Amino acid sequence: MWVSIKIAWLHRLTLVLALLMAVPAYSTSTEPEPALLQLLKNAIAGDAGFEDRFHAEVWLLDMSNRLEPFISDPGSRLKLLKTVHYEAKRVNLAPELVLALIEIESRFDQFAISVSGARGLMQIMPFWLDEIGISDKNLFKIRTNLRMGCTILRYYMDMESNDLMRALARYNGSLGRQTYSIKIIEALNTRWFKQ
Repeated sequence: MWVSIKIAWLHRLTLVLALLMAVPAYSTSTEPEPALLQLLKNAIAGDAGFEDRFHAEVWLLDMSNRLEPFISDPGSRLKLLKTVHYEAKRVNLAPELVLALIEIESRFDQFAISVSGARGLMQIMPFWLDEIGISDKNLFKIRTNLRMGCTILRYYMDMESNDLMRALARYNGSLGRQTYSIKIIEALNTRWFKQ
């Protein structure tokens, strides 16, 4: 177990060193985009709930690479990742869990609308705005959507004593069924938590 942890940290350290030296992190034919490197430097300079600069560099580079199949623009990826990280940490959720949920809910389409009327990245139902007495908020705004989605998921996690399967089912309105929860956990384990 310790060997795999050390290997994972050595891998992350290699990524950070490659970023700082502006050389490829992997032996591939494509080098990191200069624009992405600059955006990463700018992104880690701001407060996004990171423990320290090293953690920010490693996480943003790693997650940006994983998010690229969904969002091609490096600036958009980093902006979203910083906001996801901040909003998830604000309510004590793993940012990777929020990314997995967004992948399943909207495939990272900020303007997604479901057949039931749910909106945005985390597919928030508009009735929530009425429930809390706020009518001037736009659920297509990334920060508004993530703040509400993360807060709702945290509430369900607390309600279910951190039982992730049940909390995710509540979030989706499918309590008693496991299909949705399994999809999120599979996305979490295959894309966002994989080593």
